[in-house]
Amino acid sequence: MGLTAAQIKTALDEVAHREPAIADALAKAGYPEPRIRETGYKTLLRTIVGQQVSVAAATSMWNKLEAELGEDFGCEDLLSRDFDTLRACGLSRQKQGYARSLCELVSAGEVNFDNLPADDEEAIAELTKIKGIGRWSAEIYLLFAEGRPDIWPAGDLAVMAGIGKILRMEERPDEKTTRALAEPWRPHRGATAIFTWHCYNNPAL
Repeated sequence: MGLTAAQIKTALDEVAHREPAIADALAKAGYPEPRIRETGYKTLLRTIVGQQVSVAAATSMWNKLEAELGEDFGCEDLLSRDFDTLRACGLSRQKQGYARSLCELVSAGEVNFDNLPADDEEAIAELTKIKGIGRWSAEIYLLFAEGRPDIWPAGDLAVMAGIGKILRMEERPDEKTTRALAEPWRPHRGATAIFTWHCYNNPAL
């Protein structure tokens, strides 16, 4: 599971002790709510289904998949269906390619969601072997599903904008700068990332 409210508070209190601008933002905006997703391949499958479509369209596709495969479907269930069957569920050729890549790697034991590498970069490398899963999707999974405390998705637009707002920078920092800015906040960058999303459109700041 993701970071709990207590873990987020403890981590942010530590970062705020090191960074006055975060302490100031925390006093104004308060602590963010936890962001938690289930562990396992289905969370990344939902990510694939939801890429480049509206929330409503993604929900519709997922409901059709569950109607076709069963609510507790496994990788083999998806792999056993042909193109037209999955197309009827709303999955484009590209999405089917990504979904099959995920399910094939899981079925072959090449990606094991119960035993991803403890090292964050190694875990990201393993997840990005899946077609359609880039670094950002892997980082979000490790932060929201596994609750890894030091994940810092520096390429996320809202993280870049949020940290720029918190630090009162004149321009939004780029990914490289955003990554460098967070180095002093190790090993609590995960909670800090959640806080940047909380601050991104927060009228209190």
